Amino acid sequence: MIYGVSIFAIMLFVVFVLFVLGLSFYFARKAKSADAYFAAGGTIHWGVNGIAFAGDYLSAASFLGICGMIATVGYDGFLYSIGYLAGWIVALFLVAEPLKRLGKFTFTDALDHKFNSKAIQLTAAISTLIVSIFYLIPQMVGAGALVTPLLGLPHWVGVVIVGTIVVFIVATAGMTSTTYVQFIKGGLLIVFSTILTIYIFNNGLTLTPDSKNQEYHQFITLNPTGSGDDLTVADYNVVSQEEVKGHKFVKLEKDGIIRWFSLEDEKGTPVLKEMLSTTETKVDGKKIKLYNGEPKANAKFFQVGHMSKIIVDGKEVSETGALGPFKFLSTIEKSEIVRFQKSKFKDGENSITVWYQNITSGKKMMMPGLKFKIGEGATPWSKLNFISLMLALFMGTASLPHILIRYYTVKSQKDARKSTIIAIAAIGGFYVLTLFMGLGAAANGVLDVESSNMSGPLLAKAFGIGLFSIISAIAFATILGTVSGLIVASSGAIAHDLIDRYMGKNLNDKDKVKAGKIAAFAVGIVAIGLGIAFKGMNVSFLVGWAFAVAASANLPAILMLLFWKKTTAKGIASSIVVGIVGALGIILTSPTMWDRYGLDKANAPHMLDNPAIISFTLALVTLVVVSLITQKDNDKLKKAE
Repeated sequence: MIYGVSIFAIMLFVVFVLFVLGLSFYFARKAKSADAYFAAGGTIHWGVNGIAFAGDYLSAASFLGICGMIATVGYDGFLYSIGYLAGWIVALFLVAEPLKRLGKFTFTDALDHKFNSKAIQLTAAISTLIVSIFYLIPQMVGAGALVTPLLGLPHWVGVVIVGTIVVFIVATAGMTSTTYVQFIKGGLLIVFSTILTIYIFNNGLTLTPDSKNQEYHQFITLNPTGSGDDLTVADYNVVSQEEVKGHKFVKLEKDGIIRWFSLEDEKGTPVLKEMLSTTETKVDGKKIKLYNGEPKANAKFFQVGHMSKIIVDGKEVSETGALGPFKFLSTIEKSEIVRFQKSKFKDGENSITVWYQNITSGKKMMMPGLKFKIGEGATPWSKLNFISLMLALFMGTASLPHILIRYYTVKSQKDARKSTIIAIAAIGGFYVLTLFMGLGAAANGVLDVESSNMSGPLLAKAFGIGLFSIISAIAFATILGTVSGLIVASSGAIAHDLIDRYMGKNLNDKDKVKAGKIAAFAVGIVAIGLGIAFKGMNVSFLVGWAFAVAASANLPAILMLLFWKKTTAKGIASSIVVGIVGALGIILTSPTMWDRYGLDKANAPHMLDNPAIISFTLALVTLVVVSLITQKDNDKLKKAE
């Protein structure tokens, strides 16, 4: 999409970044010991930690990704919210207090507390790094998506900015400054998401979004004469016709500008309706991108998506006025929304992407099925995909290293439990808001079809540049806080688990902190590279993968260690390896990655995008079998005691 740059937004962004950096300098003086650097010395108040939990957990996936998914696929996007929240029940009842009791700095400490096993130290540290990197990818993608409308800079610049700032935060003050950054941004995100939702209710629904606050794209509809090779269109030259995935398009030229139109409307009636299109082409040997046939500078490709029909109390209206929460949902359900779906194809040497309008009933938006095929049109693969995703979201929360280490920042097991309860309340409240923000974005003509991640910030922009600036700065802070936590977890895995314990270097506090800071730089560089490589993918979808890897690699080990006395060190290490390899193997050969490789997703080795149902089961079975085979190891431990 084409965005205008706001000076006010830039100023607010700079002020916030300077504030975060100042916070890091302040707490850097208190982060001299390893305990202070990796776990804030266990001095964080449980209330602060609970909101920091929310700030850590409400990542780019929560604000940017879920809002975008709800805006484009309705209720199916909200299922991510349900899954993310449900995972905290596992964390509260099964993990919070035992983990605080068993660990010191890292997730590996808890798993290895009674074994002193090199295998656990190595595999758990590697698992922490892999899960953290998978979770880092969507955060960095979200950062790049935000910087484009906020600062007018390319996607990769945003990724580099976030990576640089976060590495500085972690390298200077570690977990203490990370905690307070997460606390502040968690509180701000909930408050201003509430304000944005109130704006949605007060604004109501309308067929004609306010053009003063947004660039609303007006589409052209033409009446063709003839059909097939005899097709003619007044004032346009018919260049060619294309059929892609069952949809017919025609390429028209006027005054040297190429535009793409559909050959029929949503009901199959032969009408030419203009499509949004981007064309990757070469001019004078340089690769450029044209928007609706014109250069980016001509600004012909703006936000889209709106209501096509509004029904209130059985009557069709052009606008509703202010609505309450329940009336808003019921009106959406009875009305119709214009969604945009994408087709890609080659036109000679050029790569063409067109987005065609699809009028969708509100009832379909409010029911599962637009993304996850579990009812009408479902296949065994689609049902398995859905179950596997929900399983990953439900089990992944209690397996994420950057969430687990937060339990070491409070004083006691009781504080760990209270922190979790505060987190559930804050996170649950926010996820209710995502439903209204996502549907509000779909109804108010603010969708960026190139990046569903921008739905929330662009919705704020529809209500004024001030709110947009604040929401964007908070969204950026959301990414900073989550990435900080992930890099702390990663640096702890490298410095404490791998170098100090696995390699047996027995580092003193000063050297351990130094190693952690060097590790933070290394992980930050990797995160920046991957964030650039995965540009354009929905961040919630990517986080689903991180949850799947975490649930497969970590949760079987955590649960069986806590609740099965026959668990052995070799069983834990084996299950972690099987979980990682199984999850990564399924992801890397999935239809989504096949498409990412430039191959036809229909030719992928399997049709499963979400691996947890298979990889978690394999890891659990492996742990049980290997532990039963290696019971002699536990007998030796008992004798040694």
